[in-house]
Amino acid sequence: MKSTGRGRKAGSARQDSGNDSPRESTRARLARLGLTRDWDFLLHLPLRWIDETQVTPIDRLVPGAEQQAEGEVLANEIAIRGRRQLLVRVADASGELLLRFFHFYPSTRQQLAVGRRVRVYGPVRGGLMGLEIVHPRVHPVREGETLPQRLTPVYPTTEGIGQAWLRTRIERALRDVEISESVPAELLGDIGLPPLRDAIATLHRPPQGADATGLAQRHGPLWERIKFDELLAQQISLRTARARRAERSAPELAAGGELVARLHGALPFELTAAQQRVCREIEADLARAVPMQRLIQGDVGSGKTVVAALAAAQSIAAGFQAALMAPTEILAEQHFGRIAQWLCPLGVRVAWLAGKLKAAEKRAAQQAAADGSAQLIVGTHALIQDAVEFAKLGLAIVDEQHRFGVAQRLRLRSRAGAAERTPHLLMLSATPIPRTLAMSYYADLDVSVIDELPPGRQPVVTKLVAAGRRDEVLERVRAKAARGAQVYWVCPLVDDGEDESTAELTAATRMFDETRALLPELRFGLLHGQLPPAEKTEVMRRFAASEIDVLVATTVIEVGVDVPNATLMVVEHAQRFGLAQLHQLRGRIGRGTEKSFCVLLYDEPLSEPARARLKILYESADGFEIARRDLQLRGPGEFLGARQSGVPLLRFADLERDVDLLERARDVALKMLASYPEQAAAHVQRWLGTRAEYLVA
Repeated sequence: MKSTGRGRKAGSARQDSGNDSPRESTRARLARLGLTRDWDFLLHLPLRWIDETQVTPIDRLVPGAEQQAEGEVLANEIAIRGRRQLLVRVADASGELLLRFFHFYPSTRQQLAVGRRVRVYGPVRGGLMGLEIVHPRVHPVREGETLPQRLTPVYPTTEGIGQAWLRTRIERALRDVEISESVPAELLGDIGLPPLRDAIATLHRPPQGADATGLAQRHGPLWERIKFDELLAQQISLRTARARRAERSAPELAAGGELVARLHGALPFELTAAQQRVCREIEADLARAVPMQRLIQGDVGSGKTVVAALAAAQSIAAGFQAALMAPTEILAEQHFGRIAQWLCPLGVRVAWLAGKLKAAEKRAAQQAAADGSAQLIVGTHALIQDAVEFAKLGLAIVDEQHRFGVAQRLRLRSRAGAAERTPHLLMLSATPIPRTLAMSYYADLDVSVIDELPPGRQPVVTKLVAAGRRDEVLERVRAKAARGAQVYWVCPLVDDGEDESTAELTAATRMFDETRALLPELRFGLLHGQLPPAEKTEVMRRFAASEIDVLVATTVIEVGVDVPNATLMVVEHAQRFGLAQLHQLRGRIGRGTEKSFCVLLYDEPLSEPARARLKILYESADGFEIARRDLQLRGPGEFLGARQSGVPLLRFADLERDVDLLERARDVALKMLASYPEQAAAHVQRWLGTRAEYLVA
């Protein structure tokens, strides 16, 4: 990779000077777009293309189509017709066209002075005054000027960065940079894709007659080459992370210890075949001297906690500690209660560490972790505070791992204490990852799936009910409670003033008061994130003890809360929730042997995206199918929970549509790392630059 003509290295940041240099503020804006090197500009591909290569006579313009016409300006006036607007009439030999501007400057009117010849491009529509284009793209025609010979690119941009500047800068990069192949020829031969130079140059400069619509939809061999190289860079970076981790030393936690056998024997239930399979996978990993980095994914209620407890027992039996970190105090405390119930009778000391503890309790838990007297420490983010150290940490367990950033997971794992070796890492997720997403974003992890629910679990029946039928829902709640069942009533807000943009939503506090007034014979509880920790704990204790019939709550109950007697859930304003969140909420019921119902109360009219989400929930209880369709709706960046996953996100490839390319990229990545390591590193640098994140956590 080298630049021609100016003696610069293609991959380095460009050092512009003089009038050629953008202002400092412009540099900052470009950096936000990820544009700092020549290669960044080359890979800044258009969103769409404008076909200005041909002119359509005005009488042949088609309403609804984007077309270009050319003519002379006949009239130019500012009119007040409901609002101030600039009206310009342009004519050719076949007819007249009206140009309408609602936002304009004096320079706009000067550019369209009477007698000027102009080309105008935009979406044609019919109006009371004939054909018109609102806010067309205007190009003054110079004498003898010919039409462009290629489509005009329209690039992603930001405020202060104009299309003309971007086109000029990208053209300069195309002229200066030698677009060499970073993939060895012998590996490219089997792929059947065009050369990279052709793909990049043609996408920036599509020739006359190219299919602008197909290009915008990212179809065809040119785009396939771009997507393949991007996927290849991602796969190389993730596999490099795996290889670097393999160079580290981890404690060898021998399998088959007495404590693990005693825990198996003490459990009041049999493990499912899926749980047993995953336990064997974890057991084998922990016995190796290479740090485990395994993700356990399983639908809500599939039994991930007991698998984690058995893994912790293996670490403890080998003379090491284990730590389990959960994202909320409710979930962490529930883990603590359940795992302590299993392990404490076997002589294991389990410590609890959370922000709500009194200072003396917190110091005692920290001391127990530091001197090794606590063999398992369960807690929240409090586990990764500076004051917390472990005597000999062998296994770190992170529940709902997508809720923690990479730095947080790293920090828990870095506290090995006297063990000095890298602790094993076990991550749990009740948000199933679709196969293509796991192949792409978790290529550096080993993934185990618990794809079986414990016997006796009843599927939850989901009902979609318009908010106008609330009285019927209240009667169902009354009937359920009369038979001894319990009910969740979930609301998106705590109080009316929490968020002005959603002030029309039913607030949890108001719903608590109103529903309790309508059902005075029932016992109500209120749970939300703003309650003091001690009150939250007490409310959940009372609900679990059947001292509360109806628990009005926010999404604080989304994960981990386990009350088998709760068999009805009502979700207010269900259209406001995401698919994954609704599925998690629904997983709080159906945890016993009784048939359970989830009522999704929605407001009318429903938007099409909201209707699509609710329909998916209604049709499927399979978390993996729901996750697959959620990925289609939202895309990988949002699906993974913003950008804290720590992996390079994709700009061009579509994980549903491009799974074949992903599989080919994975195979080529392995071959490049084995036989062409320097080219593999250069390929990653070219495509990811400063975004190249090797996941060595």
